[in-house]
Amino acid sequence: MGALLWLLIPVGAGLVAAAWSSWALRNRKAGDVAELAGYARFRDAMEKEHPASEPVRAGSDSA
Repeated sequence: MGALLWLLIPVGAGLVAAAWSSWALRNRKAGDVAELAGYARFRDAMEKEHPASEPVRAGSDSA
């Protein structure tokens, strides 16, 4: 009887792993529209030319 109890541990772990993997590989209904739009805004911002500004010195007080 003790051997059967020890056998239940890996079987239970296998069932938990199967349930987790099916949950992790599920089809998500929400698309990547918001993420792609954010990435497009990021690309646009990086491609803009910004005016050169003076570098900030480590010891200067700007306030």
